Amino acid sequence: MEKIIKEAIYIQSPTYIGSYKEEDCIFLLKDISHLVTEKDDKEREEDINDGVHYSQMLPFEDTPSDEYMNIFYESLKENAMKVAVNTLRICEQILKNKGNDVILVSLARGGTPVGVLAKRYIKYKYNIDCPHYSLSIIRDKGLDENALIYIINKHKSTNIQFIDAWTGKGVVNHTLEKACREFNMKYEVDIDSGLAVLSDVGRCAKIYGTREDFLIPSACLNSTGSGLISRTFLDDKIISKHDFHGAKYYSNWKDIDCSNYFVDYISELFEKIDTKSGDKYTDINIKTAREDLIDIQKRFGVDSIRKIKAGIGETTRVLLRKIPYKILVSDINNPNVKYVLLLAKDRGIPIEIYKDMNYLCCALVTFAE
Repeated sequence: MEKIIKEAIYIQSPTYIGSYKEEDCIFLLKDISHLVTEKDDKEREEDINDGVHYSQMLPFEDTPSDEYMNIFYESLKENAMKVAVNTLRICEQILKNKGNDVILVSLARGGTPVGVLAKRYIKYKYNIDCPHYSLSIIRDKGLDENALIYIINKHKSTNIQFIDAWTGKGVVNHTLEKACREFNMKYEVDIDSGLAVLSDVGRCAKIYGTREDFLIPSACLNSTGSGLISRTFLDDKIISKHDFHGAKYYSNWKDIDCSNYFVDYISELFEKIDTKSGDKYTDINIKTAREDLIDIQKRFGVDSIRKIKAGIGETTRVLLRKIPYKILVSDINNPNVKYVLLLAKDRGIPIEIYKDMNYLCCALVTFAE
């Protein structure tokens, strides 16, 4: 049944932003490149302590170091087929649940490369050209309502599938569920908040490829792995009630952008995937994410769950961008943690073996946004 939101505020069409081809992804974001000045960790920590929300500022981003790039390329070579196989798995479930007229909506920015891969796989395998948008979701603030309204009114449909790369602590999933519940009540629609991810370590996604904690290579990079887009931004001094949430577009980094290289590399593997790869696989987890986090918080005296960066993706990001005070590893012999061990050793960060968790590793930090 066709659906539009007649009572909604007027939403303009999106302006092209980002480095993906328009047929791969349309970012529903306002370009704030010349409107916001980035801040370093110290400035942001001071602002947050003064009550400023993390979404009202952007972290400083630098060009990726050789260390970043080496880990990206090596992990891509090692885990590319795993990414491709799990893309197959989530796409088959998405089509089974949603049908051929599904609208793919990835969560900017980490989920965007996976959304591009999902669109490409469905086109490759079934010749179905699903629309794919990427929009903002912000902890404590919710989804970008204007972006959702734009999608619904353009396609006259609420048949949306949300996509992210992985689950960690389940914060995004909780935020998504709450936002969709409130949006559905407000506009009398029926958007499904179920999330599709490649790796559901947090045990909270409706659709997932695996629950194994493995390094998705795009997690090693910031904007240069996600369409040259910054973290999303929301401040009513810059974002009006008619705007999409904001993001900076690093257009000056086109020469070092790996966003399309990553999705092209994985897409070329689709024809090589064993057809049995979509068969049932083992659910290796025992505890829920919340149980894991509470246990870690008690065991190591962490005063806030936000100071636990859970999973190999988040741990790798933290090691590349900040200095955690301790790394927890559940299996030191697992080849997936070799980069974590190397980075921690180089930075003099202590590693502790902690087997009683689903996560392959976690980082404990002193400052959390």
